[in-house]
Amino acid sequence: IEGLGFGLLLGMGSALETLCGQAVGAGQLHTLGVYMQRSWIICLATAVALLPVYMFTDPILRLLRQSPEISAVAGRYARWCVPQLLAYAVNFPMQKFYQAQSRVWVMTLISGAAVGLHALLNWVVVARLGRGLLGAAMVGNASWWLINAAQFLYVVGGSFPEAWTGFSRKAFASLGGFVRLSLASAVMLWFVFSCFFLAVFLHRRSALVFSSEWDGSDFCAAA
Repeated sequence: IEGLGFGLLLGMGSALETLCGQAVGAGQLHTLGVYMQRSWIICLATAVALLPVYMFTDPILRLLRQSPEISAVAGRYARWCVPQLLAYAVNFPMQKFYQAQSRVWVMTLISGAAVGLHALLNWVVVARLGRGLLGAAMVGNASWWLINAAQFLYVVGGSFPEAWTGFSRKAFASLGGFVRLSLASAVMLWFVFSCFFLAVFLHRRSALVFSSEWDGSDFCAAA
């Protein structure tokens, strides 16, 4: 269930890769902030639409013939991960905003610090306090929102004077076309993930060869 929200929102946020790249190439940096805000609106609306899936994970899994014990635990975990779902909707558009302007090193530093803090909090909450799976969900929520807060403060702190000029009503314009582009991007990413999911159902050796060949071709294409 959590993977569904992650994959869908990552795909929809990835629509900014094309738009932000075009804006940077055309020297229209002032549009980057508007694009990011527009993507926030769409991704947050999508996250809200996914809330029933998170809230009713238990009966959904039972309907899919999962064991009652697993369904009950997964249902409680999914409900506690709702803040994380909303964090995805905020984070993925910011990722593309940073990447378009070659500020990946900022995300790397923030994420590196967050990983260290995440490990420490997991040890305290899960191991020492014995909060178990729900404790892990709470720590995940905190880690994602700390990353979002750090990245957002860097944006509004004056590090992107041309690309970020504050919140704008223009973000609410042309939402229809932006939604179509976001959905197309999500579908493409869904097909990518489907390659891995389908490989699981193949013969072990065939799946290994399939995955290795796909990874190699994807890496070459990226290079």
